[in-house]
Amino acid sequence: MTHSASASGAAPDPRLLRAERLMATGDYRGGHALCLEVLNDDPDAVLAWFLLGVLAADHDNFVRAAELFERAAGLAPTDPRPLAHRARALTPLNRHDEALAAARAAAAQEPGDALTSDTLGVVFSRLGLHAEAVPHFERAVTLEPRNAAFQYNLGASRQFLGDFDGAETAYAAAIMVEPGHPRAWSSRVALARQTPERNHRAALEALFNAPARDPDRDLHIGHALAKTCEDLGEPEAALGWLIRAKRAKRAAVAYDPAGDAALFEAAAAGFVSGERAGPDSDDAPIFVVGLPRTGTTLVDRILSSHHDVVSAGELTHFALVLKRMAGTPSNLVLDVETLRAARGLDLAAAGETYGAPAAPWRGAAPRFVDKMPLNVVYAGLIHRALPNARIICLRRHPMDACLANFRQLFATGFAYYDYAYDLEDVGRYYLGFDRLVAHWRDVLPSDRFTEVAYEAIVADQEAETRRLLAFCGLDWDPACLDFHENRAPVATASAVQVRQPLYATSIGRWRRYGSGLEPLRRVLEAGGVVLP
Repeated sequence: MTHSASASGAAPDPRLLRAERLMATGDYRGGHALCLEVLNDDPDAVLAWFLLGVLAADHDNFVRAAELFERAAGLAPTDPRPLAHRARALTPLNRHDEALAAARAAAAQEPGDALTSDTLGVVFSRLGLHAEAVPHFERAVTLEPRNAAFQYNLGASRQFLGDFDGAETAYAAAIMVEPGHPRAWSSRVALARQTPERNHRAALEALFNAPARDPDRDLHIGHALAKTCEDLGEPEAALGWLIRAKRAKRAAVAYDPAGDAALFEAAAAGFVSGERAGPDSDDAPIFVVGLPRTGTTLVDRILSSHHDVVSAGELTHFALVLKRMAGTPSNLVLDVETLRAARGLDLAAAGETYGAPAAPWRGAAPRFVDKMPLNVVYAGLIHRALPNARIICLRRHPMDACLANFRQLFATGFAYYDYAYDLEDVGRYYLGFDRLVAHWRDVLPSDRFTEVAYEAIVADQEAETRRLLAFCGLDWDPACLDFHENRAPVATASAVQVRQPLYATSIGRWRRYGSGLEPLRRVLEAGGVVLP
């Protein structure tokens, strides 16, 4: 992938071509020196500013990257590439309005190269605008069909939009180009039920047993094999594949359960009964929180089927606002130090800042749902910052909840889910989560914080839906019962399931796995959890 064509069509300085080659091989220091050398001779060298932006973005310095891409865009206003990359740099900074404006400005210039089209697709996808993302991904694979990463990105956005046939086609194309593409395999197998007549078990086993070991590859391929075994009615074999798949990754991340235990304690210490800071508001957000894979997406879809509600997806806004205001030095957004510092912040200002980036996805809807499960850690701070916000915490049978987390393939670069690589670690995490929720139950007002059991929704969907709507201050809307008809994108692990009517087959799933779950059961029972 190169960026070397100049906006004017003239050949760029040969030193910049060399700089680009050096950066592609990981020699950022050499590339940086050449860019500075060129800029010393020609301060308006667009490609030099652009490559410096790429360098900053590759090192996660997104503030500096956005500045450098903006400089390049100013020097080459008809070139869509600096605008597209500036938009991509702005998204992790939570500057969504600016990112959207830059992306749409770049799209209006109709980029002619595959990388810029893919970059725009990534930006729109990260903003939750998958319908806008897909045409750019399609353009990228048309221009460069043998790029497995571009094909995979197209498949993911099609899946989020509910175009499962189109997603299958794109994932298959990625695998055709790169037969061992781990994410394409895990996503492809997750799309549809595997059958004795139609499955990829042999190919997946060959990939898993290949001589070269890689923890991330093992994770994706092992999860695909586990899903295959479950679909074929072999739950104990599925559990075996999960344990094998996660073992190397668990060792690589060196997860320490004490870190999450301290996090839960710091969260609880951040709120005592009666504390409020921000003003009441009629358009207060609805937070859906809890452990992942316990029904959070289901409740999000039920609520966002209401005519006055839109889903914002899994936002990191609240956490980022607190991190920036706290100014703590770690590179983690959520950590003990930040939670402690947040107690002394102006939380009314935090509440006002939180809602600012909502425009791209909120539209005219009076209310929105923020479905970030990890916001359960911030429940007390959320109530102080947004006193009228409703917080709905999902609960599920402890064994089913823990198994669902162990079965889930979380983003490997997201350290907050590192507990999910080991059954006993999952059990310890559940104990900390359970104690924290009990604390919120005791100290938060019952008209602002409520719990809902996944099993209760399945048993009586209408009754629980009416209760949740009343809790949120919303009138009755029968469309909430037909949540599976909701055509809005779903960018979570439940993208396939929530487009189906409610089903009960996942209740009591843990009982199918035999003695393999005994280590988990022992941890839960030792922690005082009574297993119903």
